[in-house]
Amino acid sequence: MSLRAGAALAALLGLAGCASLPPPAAPAGDPDAGAAAQRLRLQALGLGEDGDCAAPAWRLSARVALANGRQGGSGRLDWSQGAGQLHLQLSAPVTRQGWALDVDAGGATLRGLEGGPRRAADAAGLLRDATGWDIPLAALGCWLRGAQAPAAAFGPARITYAPDLLPRRIEQAGWVVEYAGWAPGAFDGPALPLRIEASRGENRVRLVVDAWGGRDD
Repeated sequence: MSLRAGAALAALLGLAGCASLPPPAAPAGDPDAGAAAQRLRLQALGLGEDGDCAAPAWRLSARVALANGRQGGSGRLDWSQGAGQLHLQLSAPVTRQGWALDVDAGGATLRGLEGGPRRAADAAGLLRDATGWDIPLAALGCWLRGAQAPAAAFGPARITYAPDLLPRRIEQAGWVVEYAGWAPGAFDGPALPLRIEASRGENRVRLVVDAWGGRDD
């Protein structure tokens, strides 16, 4: 990892803490009914149980907090994807600094850190090497929407459902993704999460979603 890059991102994020979601207090929902409801959600999202996390087109705007056991911080995240492309923009309103990650079939480009743009074939590896943050980008496209990532790439998922039959917790690829609060989807689509926390060991990504968008907005 580049010490300068890691320090720059830590300064960007303001060294804020990353609070965990409180443990759910409500009883779990019926797993069979939850699984049936989840299949309908996946269809409405344009995802099958082995769907592509990079499709279809959607976007979100959220407050984000990151931690990796050595440093942590918070800022604003804009995530948009569609037509085989992914764009992430992270910004810290106080410092007015930010970085952007663009991913397409040709690879990934990270801009905004000291030393100029960096390119690599693997987006998650590029982000980890340049900043020290271990973020499962390929799976997050599913997890952020309350969907399991394809088992062929990430292994089987274990899903715990809330009494309303929406996912409360997804465990997959060594990560635990927890959800608290849901909102109606864009354009009368399925419900989408409002608070999301993904963790594996000391690595944590927490989002509070301010807005979801769909293909046509």
